[in-house]
Amino acid sequence: MLQTKIKNYFSEEKTASFKEEIEYARKHQIIDESSMIKEMDPVSRFSNAYIERSDKETEEFLGEESELFLNQQILYLKKHLNEFIYIESDCFPMIHAESMSLEVDDIFRTYEVMLGLKLQKKYEKVIKAFLEKELIGEIKVSLLFNQTDGLWDFNFALNNLEEFNEDLTIGEVLVLIYRFLFKLAETVEENK
Repeated sequence: MLQTKIKNYFSEEKTASFKEEIEYARKHQIIDESSMIKEMDPVSRFSNAYIERSDKETEEFLGEESELFLNQQILYLKKHLNEFIYIESDCFPMIHAESMSLEVDDIFRTYEVMLGLKLQKKYEKVIKAFLEKELIGEIKVSLLFNQTDGLWDFNFALNNLEEFNEDLTIGEVLVLIYRFLFKLAETVEENK
């Protein structure tokens, strides 16, 4: 699971990495406490991500975006209610995610994250307990196991993450989601 992925990740000598991976590797003695690994800007994790905008109603492709789009405030989605953002990143497998979409709910005006979560069905209780513990406010979550794909269809409101606010950029929101899912992956691993 996560430990195997982190071991593979650090199997090559690294001089720089991201906070979550460094802390996990030190905690589990995958790398030495004294290892001098520079912490990278967390938003740069998504610099090679595939980002596209589409129409919510028709799913018509509206455009592919460069990494500069990550500097847009998440408020972009409230200004363009008809759009959703689809993202693929090579860092998603680390947190058991396939791809994700971001949009604003037309009725409640909450920021929604939709993704496929690659965790076995047997972890349902652990996942639900984690969500109850970590999410705040009036929790808006949909978690359904898809037998066909063997993954969870997982939707949640960004508004339920304590650190979320509309001043964040799309890149900062992706970092927030990544950290949340990394913590979920770690919790599942500890409770297997």
